[in-house]
Amino acid sequence: MSAQKDACVDAGQRPTIEPERGFDEHVLTCVLSCALKEVEAGEATATESTGLSVAELREVLPRGLSATAVAALALEDVSDPEPGMEEELLRDLLLAHARPSDPASARFAKIVARRAMRDDHLWQDLGLLNRAELNRLLATHFPMLAAGNTRNMKWKKYFYRSLCEADGFSLCTAPNCRECCDFDSCFGPEEEQCEERVTFDLGAALGQEALRP
Repeated sequence: MSAQKDACVDAGQRPTIEPERGFDEHVLTCVLSCALKEVEAGEATATESTGLSVAELREVLPRGLSATAVAALALEDVSDPEPGMEEELLRDLLLAHARPSDPASARFAKIVARRAMRDDHLWQDLGLLNRAELNRLLATHFPMLAAGNTRNMKWKKYFYRSLCEADGFSLCTAPNCRECCDFDSCFGPEEEQCEERVTFDLGAALGQEALRP
């Protein structure tokens, strides 16, 4: 990390988001923060929270992660995640549209599929600042899939609609979206921004190193 980026993290602020690799690191930081909070609350293990295997988690952990944070993740005591049927369908959809031969895209497919099983908007489930960050993540790593969301449908709704269409059927009974009584559920506004999604002390956890690619 640069000195400026370290200073931002130490001050409890968001790191500067740099082009692609830096943005991926930002997203991973948000997801890891969610995982750390869930582990500390006894709600999930690190693998259950992220959808990544122990080996994959070790690959993306910050090199300078403090011993306290590593201990909090308890990677020595957890097993690899076992996706349910719904998660596996979504993961396979994302993997089918991931950038070819890109390990980062494959990891994000697993992360997004696992976090999508949570109850909030997907950008909130990932700990991101707003929907725009989610749009950028999906457009970067799943460009063809993201490009199909031409009407800015909520991403979870769009994913499940895509799964239904791939199987040749539709759950929608209205002739078009505008006439559907569930229009707001699919296209309604989401909160614009959540400035303090990350509350875990990442300043102490991240140290001086950037996340691995």
